[in-house]
Amino acid sequence: MLITLETNARWERDLSSLEEEYPHTLKCPLDNLYGMHLYSRFPLEDPKIQFLVQPKIPSMHLLLVLPGEVRVRLHCLHPAPPSPTENPSSKERDAELVLVGRSVADADVPVVVTGDLNDVAWSATTRLFRKVSGLLDPRVGRGMFNTFHARYPFCRWPVDHFFHSRHFTVVRLARLGYCGSDHFPVLIELAVDINAPRRQKGLDATAGDMDEAREKMNKEGVKSVKVHEPRSRGARKPARKPLRRRAK
Repeated sequence: MLITLETNARWERDLSSLEEEYPHTLKCPLDNLYGMHLYSRFPLEDPKIQFLVQPKIPSMHLLLVLPGEVRVRLHCLHPAPPSPTENPSSKERDAELVLVGRSVADADVPVVVTGDLNDVAWSATTRLFRKVSGLLDPRVGRGMFNTFHARYPFCRWPVDHFFHSRHFTVVRLARLGYCGSDHFPVLIELAVDINAPRRQKGLDATAGDMDEAREKMNKEGVKSVKVHEPRSRGARKPARKPLRRRAK
């Protein structure tokens, strides 16, 4: 599958040639640098585009139907960064990340959250997202994979992320070559593994972490906003039991 960011109607026309090979799509063309397109060889189930925190900043939420009828929850995000031309602070971005993190914490199917999160891997907010969601960062032990700014080798950060649940093992993770964008593309290959949950450990959430997450959502008034949790009656669950997040 392919996920594109900052794509508009012109990009949609140019990418239409992919649909012969990637026939399952979800499209949100926008001219504000927050358009998003998804092209997949796997069927999509119960897809939805939401504007969770800001009215012009979309996110995608769906199920991927893998061979063997295994379903994977996929959440694609691109929250606006703190900047003079975007938001004066990071509170909108932070609220979206923890909101989605809380929504996937009790998922009993494999989960992937990905996108340009406009935040570095070691920030307090990204670590809070990992604690609240229980998801794993595949870069740990593998490298930085700095993706921005592609044109300035002396000034680069890892802001494009993949986070996955413990149902997966990483087969391959690579930063691809320069393609004309100010971000490098990233390639990840994951394998569903029913034994992986017992072998992998993420960051634990404390009661203080959960309080901080609630505070970040309250500041933006998104506590009652519901992230779409795609569902299917035909899902086959590869894990033996749900992976629950409990504060210590």
